[in-house]
Amino acid sequence: MAQSMSTHTANTPCRPRDVGAFLSEAEQLVTRRGQKLTPIRRKVLELLARADAPAKAYDLLASLDGHGAAKPPTIYRALDFLQEAGLVHKIESLNAYVACGHTSHLHSAVFLICDLCGGAEELHAVSTSQALSQDTKAAGFALSQAVIEARGQCRRCLS
Repeated sequence: MAQSMSTHTANTPCRPRDVGAFLSEAEQLVTRRGQKLTPIRRKVLELLARADAPAKAYDLLASLDGHGAAKPPTIYRALDFLQEAGLVHKIESLNAYVACGHTSHLHSAVFLICDLCGGAEELHAVSTSQALSQDTKAAGFALSQAVIEARGQCRRCLS
C-alpha cells in the first residue's frame, strides 16, 4: 500500500493509527472544553477507532458488551457528542460513522467512498475546503462544518 501512496497524494487514513494515543488525546481535548468522555462515549470512540470500515450505530450498540444499559438513544447521544467534539464524522449516504484521528484541528471532511468494498477514506482536499469556505462566506453563510462525499472505486479495488 505504501507504494500506491506517493508523496503528492492528499489521501490520509482517517482512522487513528495508535488507538491508545488517540483515546488519550480525545480525553484531553474533551477535558479542555470542560466536558467528559464518559465510559460509553469512550467505548464508542474506541470501537470506531478500531473499525476497518464505517460503522452503523446499531452495529456499535451490539458491540458495547455490557457497558451500561445501552439503548439506541444512548448510542446516538454518544455519537452526537463525539461529532460535536470533532472526534467522529458521519457519512450521511452510508448512515455510518468513522473516528477522525485529526484531533489537532477542526476541518471539513471529504470522503472517498468505494462502491465495491464499502470502504471510506478521508481526503485532505485543502483547496476544496478553502473554496467552500470562501464561497459560503460570499453567500452570507456562516459555515460551521461540511462533509463532502465522493463515490467511486478505491485504489485497492481498482488494482
